Amino acid sequence: MRWDNLRLAGPGRDDPAVPLFARGAVTRTFDTPEFRGMTFYEIQARSIINRVPGASRVPFDYTINPYRGCGHRCIYCFARKTHEYLDLDAGADFDSKIVVKVNAAELARKELASPRWGGHHVAMGTNVDCYQRAEGRYRLMRGILTALRDAANPFSILTKGTLILRDLDLLTEAADVTDVGASVSVGFVDPDVWRAVEPGTPNPGRRLETCATLNDNGVACGVLMAPILPYLTDSPAQLDRTVKAIADAGATHLSPIVLHLRPGAREWWLTWLSREHPRLVPRYLELYGRGAYAPKSYQQRVTSLVRELAERHGVGRATPARARRVPPRPIARPSPQPEQLRLL
Repeated sequence: MRWDNLRLAGPGRDDPAVPLFARGAVTRTFDTPEFRGMTFYEIQARSIINRVPGASRVPFDYTINPYRGCGHRCIYCFARKTHEYLDLDAGADFDSKIVVKVNAAELARKELASPRWGGHHVAMGTNVDCYQRAEGRYRLMRGILTALRDAANPFSILTKGTLILRDLDLLTEAADVTDVGASVSVGFVDPDVWRAVEPGTPNPGRRLETCATLNDNGVACGVLMAPILPYLTDSPAQLDRTVKAIADAGATHLSPIVLHLRPGAREWWLTWLSREHPRLVPRYLELYGRGAYAPKSYQQRVTSLVRELAERHGVGRATPARARRVPPRPIARPSPQPEQLRLL
């Protein structure tokens, strides 16, 4: 089972009320407004750098995910299905029952130092957000980033969280010794849609301010314009407002992605849609009746318009601060014979 590395033995392992993966884990709740109604399962993971299956068709091979489940509570989140592998549901449990790999930083340092590790690019925030609210309490990313910096290992981060700025010092230090990339996810800037479908996230304006701050401090940051929501945020006027805001933030690039509805997310999204916008349900079933993705003709029409708007508003034309910084200093990487290593 792919989640075996999350299992622990220990007290309570026979309690049927506890999810199978968490029996023996430390279970915590916090009586603060931002965590009310949430449960955190602190586990000792066996590994932290994960190889991405080849069938995933993503532009990276390795990831680090210090959390499972996400307090951002985005209705459409494609990662919801993964909670079912933990004997939890893809709906309310995904939003409120968060797995915390408390030894993530220790494992990252150990695995990056392994002779078998090839210094590959590591992507973070690609499953659930590594800068969700829980990170403000657990602070796992500082240890992970320190390990990546010390190993001069290239990495990238995708986030909806403004908490990434807490680690600006480590990001800039890492950018001096290796390739560091960041992207914030902003699919739309409509405040009503944001409150309805991304209730646990910072507002889109704050995310774009985060993008600007990262670029101003030498950490190249673009925007993943995702998801674009059919019939909710895909009108020419809405797309224009979003792209202009992205350009004004100085994003280095923009990547538009239309909503996709994989199992788990599909059911949760359609339940919300039937409650909040019942007239749109037939139109969504027409678009997504045959699978997780909208028809290619629709996707191409929307993404082509976004690219035209990006050109019009000048996305990527600003000179990133990193280009104005001194070049990274050379870093000596370990060789098979460390005693012969010469520092450059």
